[in-house]
Amino acid sequence: MVTGAGGMLGHDLLDVLRAAGADVVALDRADLDVTDAAAAAAAVQGADVVVNCAAWTAVDDAETHEPDAFRVNATGAANLARAAHAAGARLVQVSTDYVFDGSASAPYAEDAPPAPVSAYGRTKAAGEWAVRAEAPDHLIVRTAWLYGAYGACFPRTMARLAAERDELTVVDDQVGQPTWTRDLADLVVRLVEAQAPAGTYHGTASGQTSWYGFTRRIVAGLGAATRVAPTTSDAFVRPAPRPAYSVLGHDALRAVGVEPIEDWSARWDVAAAEVLAG
Repeated sequence: MVTGAGGMLGHDLLDVLRAAGADVVALDRADLDVTDAAAAAAAVQGADVVVNCAAWTAVDDAETHEPDAFRVNATGAANLARAAHAAGARLVQVSTDYVFDGSASAPYAEDAPPAPVSAYGRTKAAGEWAVRAEAPDHLIVRTAWLYGAYGACFPRTMARLAAERDELTVVDDQVGQPTWTRDLADLVVRLVEAQAPAGTYHGTASGQTSWYGFTRRIVAGLGAATRVAPTTSDAFVRPAPRPAYSVLGHDALRAVGVEPIEDWSARWDVAAAEVLAG
């Protein structure tokens, strides 16, 4: 069962699962309100695995609507975890780099202490805590910098702007791992199929770059003459603070014999045409 099936990751997860011949129940927001405990309990009946892609992902809006974000990201996760455990199903909870403060200078280990600095990060960290408490047989998969063909995402925005402007100014002091939702979906399936031990894993591409570096690759691939200039986060102040360093380590994957996603640059070469076509 996949919750949040109408989102960018949910769409790709359904594609990967169906291609593998899995029997999938796809539930979007209209089908299941994860904040309704009774509805969650009824929905998971008969499922072997529940992948929770449902989330409040409007990072800036969460700053002024934290209780609403908490209901989805924490209470909703708790409801599904409790329901999955009662039904004998394994829960996969999708989480985020925002549970960290972004002050590190080396990749975050899976067991690094969470220290969220935004409302979104706090609610997702609370969701992780709830899943660990309510569903012993859980897989928490943190990810970051997602892009895909089924929703609004950074590469498609940059491609559109490159077609409209002579120059793009992009922050160069936020570093992370651009990750294709198709690759994350594949990793989730591989973790489940490997019967990985309960715990926390990082589902991001390998390597690292900045938003500026990613934009240069996007624009170069388009063959556009648009100039790309670096700037700092101070030029784009937003309600929610962004982690300056969002690079996640993959030691836990390797320890259970599951290969991490390949380097972000190589994966962008594969993903670009499909993602930009939408």
